[in-house]
Order: sequence, then C-alpha cells, then structure tokens
Amino acid sequence: MPTPDPIDDYIAGFPAPIQERLVAMRRTIRAHAPQATERIAYRIPTFHQGGNLVHFAAFAHHIGFYPGPSGITAFADALASYRQAKGSVQFPHDAPLPLDLVAAIVAFRVRENGAKRAPKRASKRVPKS
Repeated sequence: MPTPDPIDDYIAGFPAPIQERLVAMRRTIRAHAPQATERIAYRIPTFHQGGNLVHFAAFAHHIGFYPGPSGITAFADALASYRQAKGSVQFPHDAPLPLDLVAAIVAFRVRENGAKRAPKRASKRVPKS
C-alpha cells in the first residue's frame, strides 16, 4: 500500500479550481528543483534542498509563494505588480499564475542554496612544524 503523500493531501483539501493552481505550482517547482525533497513545514507545502527552498500555500483570494527575502529582492521588478511581504508574494486567483516567473525564482533559489553549501576553499595556511 503506498504511503500517503502529505502534499497531495494538502492539495486535496481545496476546491477543484484551487487544486489545479496548486498542482501547477508544484509541477513548476519540481521541474526546476528536481533534487529537492517535498514536505509539509509550517503547515504548507515546502521544497527543501540545502535548506528551505520555497513554500507555497492556498488562501481564499490568492496563492502565497514564499521564496524568502532574497528571492523577492532578486525579482523585485518582475514582482512589482503583486502584493508582497518580506519573503513572500501573493498571486491572486483571478489572474493567471506567472509560472515562468515562479520557475526563474526557484532556479535562483536552487543556485543560492547550492552556493551556501559549496565546499569551502582549502586554507592556504602552512602548518606549523
């Protein structure tokens, strides 16, 4: 018997039109972060790769996307028409999801998290004799 998927369960808790939007977000994130693991954190779907990568969630009037402050800052111009907070952006249900923008932000966050985890350069210190 397959193990229940908590993100599938999360998505199933919404009306069909919202489920479609959540599935589109999940597929877009997965396509641009194929090595990321999925989990529920903060009671919302979360992708983790070298740390929290992005989160997303459904609300009454929008999909919340949480790439963290760096993801919002790096794409400030492209996100200017959306309601934002320090590390999040809201995509209203009455407008198409900007999946190309989501993809670009996810790719940025994958690179950013990868750089944080890159091995440090070897020290040039000469050991004492």
